[in-house]
Amino acid sequence: MTLFLLPNLLDETLGWEPFLPQSVPEAVRGLDGLIAESEKAGRRYLRRFVDHETMAATPIRLLNEHTAELTSLLEPLLRGEKWGLVSDAGLPCVADPGAPLVLLAHEKKVRVVTFAGPSSILMALQLSGLSGQRFSFHGYLPREAADLKKALQQMEARSRQEGSAQVWIEAPYRNAKMAQTVVEILQPSTLFCIARDLTLEDQFVRTQPIALWRKGGLEMAKTPTVFLLQAKYSETT
Repeated sequence: MTLFLLPNLLDETLGWEPFLPQSVPEAVRGLDGLIAESEKAGRRYLRRFVDHETMAATPIRLLNEHTAELTSLLEPLLRGEKWGLVSDAGLPCVADPGAPLVLLAHEKKVRVVTFAGPSSILMALQLSGLSGQRFSFHGYLPREAADLKKALQQMEARSRQEGSAQVWIEAPYRNAKMAQTVVEILQPSTLFCIARDLTLEDQFVRTQPIALWRKGGLEMAKTPTVFLLQAKYSETT
């Protein structure tokens, strides 16, 4: 009767050994089933730790943006089984649809166990040099230009008032548009960080004022990216 929150890699081409503790494969080998965002991703995850026969025989249930009902996902656990929950990348429940299931697990008295693992959001915050004492994560921002501009300005004002870092993500194919909008809208003194391809050899992290971004060097790739900003703190704002 245990739900294991299993960490995943930020890039599936990497080996798991440098990033995940040995307790993860041990837990996977003892699972009765796996909850994943897609069956293909779930099978691929299992294949890292178990043989082909075990991988193919392990039942997989889906939890993604299309999942409307959660109670049935916990039924095997309520019968005493051990299941894992895995995200497509990083940690379950962080920028991921797993949180409501974990909340329901608590309500049903199901034991929940987690493991250390990579989180692009926390890694980007660490590497940015921005405030790790006070920060907010906003997920995906609005796509409409007017709504996006309003959201960015509100985040900048909040950051200035609180002395906090503001963190968000975007679909890789929209990275260039997002970065360009940020550089056009925010104040020259506001710090803006772009963190992409974290844990990879070509990892890129740069934090500098908007004024410097405007002078050039804004080259974006269609790869997983975390964006962060922090406005100059003002107690009078």
